[in-house]
Amino acid sequence: MDFVRASGILLHPTSLPGKYGIGDLGPPAFRFAAWLQAAGARLWQVLPLGPVGYGESPYKLFSAFAGNPLLISPQVLAERGWLAPHELAAPRFATDRVEFERVIPWKGELLRQAFAGFRQRASRAEREELAAFVHENRSWLEPYAQFMALKEAHGGAVWTEWEPGAVAGEEAIEYHRFLQCEFFREWNALRRDCAARGIRIMGDIPIYVAHDSADVWSHPELFDLDKRGHPAAVGGVPPDYFSATGQLWGNPLYRWDVEAARGYAWWIERMRSALRLFDIVRMDHFRGFQAYWEVPAGEKTAERGRWVKGPGAQFFRALQAAIGPLPVVAENLGVITPEVEAIGREFHFPGMAILQFAFGKGAQAASFRPHNFERNLVAYTGTHDNDTVAGWWRSEGQGDSTRTARDVREEKARALAYLDTDGAQMPWTMIRTLMMSVADTVLFPVQDLLGLGSEARMNTPSVPGGNWRWRLSAGALTDALAARFRRMAEIYGRVGPASDWQPGATRPDGRPAS
Repeated sequence: MDFVRASGILLHPTSLPGKYGIGDLGPPAFRFAAWLQAAGARLWQVLPLGPVGYGESPYKLFSAFAGNPLLISPQVLAERGWLAPHELAAPRFATDRVEFERVIPWKGELLRQAFAGFRQRASRAEREELAAFVHENRSWLEPYAQFMALKEAHGGAVWTEWEPGAVAGEEAIEYHRFLQCEFFREWNALRRDCAARGIRIMGDIPIYVAHDSADVWSHPELFDLDKRGHPAAVGGVPPDYFSATGQLWGNPLYRWDVEAARGYAWWIERMRSALRLFDIVRMDHFRGFQAYWEVPAGEKTAERGRWVKGPGAQFFRALQAAIGPLPVVAENLGVITPEVEAIGREFHFPGMAILQFAFGKGAQAASFRPHNFERNLVAYTGTHDNDTVAGWWRSEGQGDSTRTARDVREEKARALAYLDTDGAQMPWTMIRTLMMSVADTVLFPVQDLLGLGSEARMNTPSVPGGNWRWRLSAGALTDALAARFRRMAEIYGRVGPASDWQPGATRPDGRPAS
């Protein structure tokens, strides 16, 4: 058959509704999968699923391999027998946002109660299940469990401040093994349910890892650190349409020479791990593999940096030789060069287009207009890093240092003319525009289906606090909304068996879709 079109929804599991303060992998996640099926959506995109660290950001994780214990379902723990019904009583949490400052201590105590329940009541088969999980994942699990146990023993301090030679207790290590086993058991159950419904899951691999992570602590030789273990330089991007001063991420940079000498073994393991979680992976900051923005440690913004050559195509050749064809989407936003584009073409990785950015003055604006799309593309109304469509449309540019009031007026005029609309229903106008485009894949933040404004924004780059908190209201995803989305997907040929679709799909004659 000819190559297949698909549509899907972007929603991170922490944003799911529920009474426990944060979305989890329990019944609300399965209800969302059922809604996706009813809506004819064939993809569910999530953000990185690891244990969050600084700022609760899914791009600042304590591990590139572990799962986020905050996503473990209290209800499922009770069904497993690790919690008694009375232990599920939760405080009155906000329903429209994640109150991390309250949720983290409350759920942490709940998880420790569940661990105590496991130790007291687990059957032999359940203990063997844990032992098998530990054995199969020991390469990353043991460093991670030790790291977290030591971090707790040091009051949460960064690992460079720990007491030299400190050793974690076995019970503390076992607790983190238990949490990881439970996370992956619940995630795998959800993924099987999605597969049965014809839904594939697209995950996300951040290009960098956090300095305060098990990865850097256990493999310091792979990162550009000084003698004290601090980053010698940090990652980020120069000024762009997200921020006039660039984005200063603060992550340590890789020693790509060491990685290459080891055959990229750590990255191969990381990619294999991701493909055990997801059907498809979006590789964050894809251009950083060709050349990355290096900022000296201690800088306050990302403006004073320089481009440094990355590993390039040989990196992806090594991954492909070890793993096989890579189901990868290249996050190619920002300063994209012909060298970056050449890597994408060599491996048939689809890039991304953001319709919100199609009407401004950015260098990529023209390529984000649907009449310039190619088929091998993933197109979005917006991502987790920019405003909702309704918020963007209502904005007058206040507080946006990248655009003047005149820029905003001109941008809106171009959008009205291009989309041939009066702007009254801008979110659905943009959804329809992408649905009818030639792009193989179109994805929409759930906020845009609901027409929500800036209050529902997930993240504002370069703003350090208050991000990653938005939650979906219970009952917001109605049958009528599913029917509306499905009808549009049917009209534009985006409903069918998900097994037919892959990023970089080929035609029957073997030529790439692009």
